[in-house]
Amino acid sequence: MTTSIVEELVLRTAEQHAVPGSVAQELLAGSRPCLHLVPLHGLTRAQQEDARPAARTGGLPVLPDGVDWPGRRKPLVLTVDCAALPHEALDIELPPEGSLLFFTDIEYEPESSVVLHVPAGASTMECSPTYELDGEPEQARVYQPDVLYPVPGLTVSPDWRDAPATSAFLDAGADRDGILDDFEDAVRRAAAGGASYGVAVQLGGFSSPWQSAPDEGDLVLLAQIHGQSIDLNVYTQTLIVGTREDIAGRRYEALEFEQQV
Repeated sequence: MTTSIVEELVLRTAEQHAVPGSVAQELLAGSRPCLHLVPLHGLTRAQQEDARPAARTGGLPVLPDGVDWPGRRKPLVLTVDCAALPHEALDIELPPEGSLLFFTDIEYEPESSVVLHVPAGASTMECSPTYELDGEPEQARVYQPDVLYPVPGLTVSPDWRDAPATSAFLDAGADRDGILDDFEDAVRRAAAGGASYGVAVQLGGFSSPWQSAPDEGDLVLLAQIHGQSIDLNVYTQTLIVGTREDIAGRRYEALEFEQQV
């Protein structure tokens, strides 16, 4: 969405929720775009008509010749087709082509998580889940694959309510927190076009953490992965952050992984 379309959406939603335009402008100033990666059933019928796959959860990694399954066979949780992403929807720089592969534990605190970029056109092979460890046969954890579709969205800084007009609005009545909660939720739903993104994967934007936000200071969010988007029985949230410079420079070894429960 263009800046003018986003502004129109926010102002229209503010009017519907009896929120002053000055407050809406402060929310807009404290917002960042993101991409939600959701399964087909999370899209509206209208979105399904033009949907193009952009990612896959689980499955086996497809790696270039000579590249081993990283992290001592850490589970592959997400593969992103970079060329299928609407890159203009993000304010972080991802590769324009090739695939991003995310390896991490989602069932307990990750220790050696890895993000790899596989260039387009590279000679690749699907890895086998079986391997040997100390002479004994082992089986890597392989999650059920599921296709995901990109939905542009909007995220809001947790500090946006500290802005002057918003603070004054909050001070004017006891019910104002609830009004702003409803307003913010409505803005995010409208920005996503009605898609269901609550339990999904998010690229870019502000995180929606269950505890302290890891995207502070120079760190920005690369990906936020809900455990239930990989396995319905896993109730975790994995947040992957790095500097804008490291993300743009594809220095993925510098990324930080945090799991919240």
